[in-house]
Parts: sequence; structure tokens; C-alpha cells
Amino acid sequence: MSIVTNESATMTAAALQTLMEHYGEDVWNYAYYLARSRSAADDIAQETFIRAYKYMNTFRGEAAVRTWLLQITRTRWLTYRSSSFIRRVTLRDNIGKDSSSPSAEEVFLQQSLSSEVWRIVLQLPRKHREVLMLYAHYGLSMEELSGLLGISLSAAKSRLHRARQQANECWEKELGRS
Repeated sequence: MSIVTNESATMTAAALQTLMEHYGEDVWNYAYYLARSRSAADDIAQETFIRAYKYMNTFRGEAAVRTWLLQITRTRWLTYRSSSFIRRVTLRDNIGKDSSSPSAEEVFLQQSLSSEVWRIVLQLPRKHREVLMLYAHYGLSMEELSGLLGISLSAAKSRLHRARQQANECWEKELGRS
């Protein structure tokens, strides 16, 4: 999908709308997965597309457009999480918890493949959940994973291996209980 209109690397409003139509759900689901709050996911997704529009000239085409947008989403979430407003207003025990209905991402994961496997994945520590989610659900390559997470390729491979190993151990425990 071509989103750049000319040599100066600007984006038209129509191109932005197309970008939002193609990747809006992925961006919002990833933002919700990170923030665990619908309102925060709304804000982060909106900021992601505003930044994509504003900084289109920084897109070098080295990664897929979706990978670039997910990187912006992750960066916006890190900024959101570290903001003084969030630290002052949100109780630390409630960060990441949302008592409302499950996100579209969680519903999708529960219905696709095996809901038991994804239930185990969602119980893993954040860095293991995230790498499995990006690799298995979003289909990112190892190079895209390392770039998006800001780690070396070998660290991404190692993290994915450890995440799979931990998920397998949890799965074995679950099978032992049945």
C-alpha cells in the first residue's frame, strides 16, 4: 500500500484514512494489550496515527508499514506510562487491570487456535507475552521484532525461545492438573 504522495514524503488526508482503515484495528488492539485500558488505547491509537501523519518523512521503508505503526504505538505507550499524570492518578496495583469486558484482541485470541494456549500466553510476564504476541499473532519477523522492541536480533531470538519454553512449562503444568 502506497501512503506517500510525492518526493517530499508527505501524506494526504485520504492516505491517512486508508492507513487507519487498514491498520487501525491492529494499532488499537496492540495499544489496548499494552495499556489494558480502553480510553488509554483510544488515546494511544489516535496519537499513533497523528504521529504517522506528521512524521511520514521519517518512514524509510526499511520495515513494513504495520511494523512502523506498531513501533509508534509502543513508543506512545511508553510515553503514556511514564507521564506524570498517570503516576499521580493511577494506583500502582491497578495499572494493567481493567474490570470491563475483554478486549477485541483477547476475544480474538480466545477464539483462534486454542483458547487454552493463549490463556497461558496471557499469563506470562509482559516481555514474554509481548514477543509471542508480536511473533505469532502479528507475524513479525525476527528482524522486525528486534527493531520494534529495541533489542538485538540474538536477544529477540533468545527472548522468543524463553517465552516459548515458559509457555510449554505452563502448558505441561496445566495438563498435569487435568
